[in-house]
Amino acid sequence: MQDVLGYIDAHRERFVRELVEWVKIPSISALPAHAPDMLRNAEHLCAALAALGADRAEVLTTRGHPAVFASFDHAPGKPTLLVYGHHDVQPIDPLGEWVSPPFEPAVRDGRLYGRGVVDDKGQVWIHLKAIEAFLRGGGGKLPINLKLIVEGEEEVGSEHLGDVMREHEELLRADYVCVSDTAMFGRGIPSLCVGLRGLAYFEVHVSGPSGDVHSGSFGGGIANPANALARILARLHDDDGHVTIPGFYDRVRVLTQPEKDEIASLPHDDAAWLAMSGARAAVGEAGFSTLERIWCRPTLDVCGLTSGFQGEGAKTIIPATASAKVSCRLVPDQTPDEIGRLLAEHVMRLAPPGVKVEVVTLHGGMPYLAPTSHPVFEVARRAFSKAFGGKPTVFIREGGSIPFVRTIADATGKPCLLMGFGQPDENAHAPNEWLDLENFHLGIKSAAHLYDELAKMVTP
Repeated sequence: MQDVLGYIDAHRERFVRELVEWVKIPSISALPAHAPDMLRNAEHLCAALAALGADRAEVLTTRGHPAVFASFDHAPGKPTLLVYGHHDVQPIDPLGEWVSPPFEPAVRDGRLYGRGVVDDKGQVWIHLKAIEAFLRGGGGKLPINLKLIVEGEEEVGSEHLGDVMREHEELLRADYVCVSDTAMFGRGIPSLCVGLRGLAYFEVHVSGPSGDVHSGSFGGGIANPANALARILARLHDDDGHVTIPGFYDRVRVLTQPEKDEIASLPHDDAAWLAMSGARAAVGEAGFSTLERIWCRPTLDVCGLTSGFQGEGAKTIIPATASAKVSCRLVPDQTPDEIGRLLAEHVMRLAPPGVKVEVVTLHGGMPYLAPTSHPVFEVARRAFSKAFGGKPTVFIREGGSIPFVRTIADATGKPCLLMGFGQPDENAHAPNEWLDLENFHLGIKSAAHLYDELAKMVTP
């Protein structure tokens, strides 16, 4: 391993320069105008994998944007690891808030700024450079068999990932899965994410009169949709922050005491966490810590409200309609379908007379909780600790949702390692997205150690 690690150190700056060239391609999957860039982006990655000597490297066409597959079958009798990542990026709006152009990556104060540097091109590049270190600096072969699937639609919901997994089931067969699209607990703290919340997203529509009407002529005599919606939303929580939907918590998996103890042991600072958002206080469901609330408990939040006159000055009307966008973050063993049904039933019960209420489901995703008792998690823990100078690796969860993780875990039936090297405040979907270059370097070493440690395991 010393030759491999020495190679990573010796080529540190070149690895960053090569990442910069990939980030320059504006692979925005949400915008049709960038479809040619998506293909060019996939071809760039495929060429880089082929140049490393992959046994197979190809662009996989889908009904949407292309994916990239590569395999390195170098170790007969050793485990096979499937690495997942994505090569598409978020839109760049608002452009005026970027300090440097989003597709002209710039290094400032040990950080690389640019769209996609951490979400997820930098994290994919970590694996390419770990592979290179073995092939060119460590004896010419990998210690395990390695496959990569890098999709081009993660930022638009991974609509065709399930199709890719089914159509190429044999091609993607592996003993373990590694997803590199998550964050660390903090800078310099080796972290393995073992849980993600799911998502159920809705719109609530309330309608009253056939059009906006004069509040003097009709106010007090007919139902106001804005008032009705406000009453409905206000009654979805009690004063202790609990969601009031009957059955909402019935399937929530309760934290074990060891899980609670592990979360409590993490170096979390509420004040520093609040500073990242600019919020004034930590609030939420009574009886739980902040990390328990954002990682392990389900939520219901209003994400948007629309009704009536929004312009400058005053306009005395009763609006004809009102609507709200509502999201629920889900935990094991909740499902989007059941929560959607329970929410719709409860909203209808709360609807006052005189208005029509409709609940529309937009989309959802399943939660994921890793089987941490599986020995591969202890192997990964050991590997990351080695890369970070012996610091203990912590198990963490994330409050956000990454539905494709559950898609991959269900499709393969294999343990899924969530190996990420971003930071909580890296602006992944905002202007001035950045990647900590020290974490990038240590991430490459972590991947290398992971491959080496996996080689010591008995093939399942």
